[in-house]
Amino acid sequence: MTHDHGTPPVRVGVLGAASIAWRRVVPAMTACPDVDVVAVASRDPRRARRFADRFGCAAVTGYEALLERTDIEAVYVPLPAALHHTWAARALAAGRHVLIEKPMATTAEEARELTALAESRGLVLRENFMFLHHPRHRAVTELLRDGRIGRLRMLHASFCVPPLPPDDIRYTLGLGGGALLDTGVYPLRTAVHFLGRGLRVTGATLRTRPRDGLDLSGQVLLAADSGVLASLDFGFEHGYGARYALWGDRARLTADQTVSPPAELRTQLRIEEQDREERLLLPPADQFLACVTEFAAAIRGPVASRGTGRDPWHADAVATLELVDAVRERAVRVPCEGDGPQNA
Repeated sequence: MTHDHGTPPVRVGVLGAASIAWRRVVPAMTACPDVDVVAVASRDPRRARRFADRFGCAAVTGYEALLERTDIEAVYVPLPAALHHTWAARALAAGRHVLIEKPMATTAEEARELTALAESRGLVLRENFMFLHHPRHRAVTELLRDGRIGRLRMLHASFCVPPLPPDDIRYTLGLGGGALLDTGVYPLRTAVHFLGRGLRVTGATLRTRPRDGLDLSGQVLLAADSGVLASLDFGFEHGYGARYALWGDRARLTADQTVSPPAELRTQLRIEEQDREERLLLPPADQFLACVTEFAAAIRGPVASRGTGRDPWHADAVATLELVDAVRERAVRVPCEGDGPQNA
């Protein structure tokens, strides 16, 4: 998207000096002509200053102080999951558009409250699932629509990463830690993306830390209203892997590196039939830049489209967290004695 010089860039404040903001999102914002990063807030003045020095913006101590600034119209929230609802609600109440790290909240009820608040105030609220902005997934949708793999029967999706550093906040139960809310929401969101919102959890297993029940990995089985089945894997205990496969009655389509492919990478899709295999090479794409560009476009787009209660991004965020809630309720928990950091 080229910047319309008659439209000023969206003035954004970053609420929290998180790693994902430093590595991925704020660099994408500074590369986007439609966004102007005005300030970064942290409870630690040194962290705020480090961001400010790198990205050429103001350093703010404390999150409330950021929301009090009059030169910010949108807020990016990369805080731990348990803080998403509180600070997104405060930002929306302060009249700011919000881009919030995934998942939008820790429960479907929290997500419903946030989407209702955004709609009631005519504000843009987006969940930062960056992978959905990679054009490869549109290509997959078109192949499905064209019948390339026949009638869809199954979806398999996985996102697993190696164990995290012992002091990582994702090992802290009180901050919304655990694999389900971190890596698990990716395959769940993939299922919602391709199969729609009418999904039921038909089975789930979570490997948990005995001393506090924190989930370190898991599996989920889903059934769509259409009869398509899905099996999902996620966790903090594996060699890195991020992929999905859509299996039809004619062929199987597989995509690898589905969560955060490098912007310069030419991604590929593999289509396997009984007696032949086809590989489709797709052009590189920067999903991080595409995500922040879309957020800015939604803010600068028609205000009349907001507050309708029909925003598909909102509905999909709620549907994904409804699945999270159902997994928590239905999961068989398998204690994994001795696994996971002991000093987290």
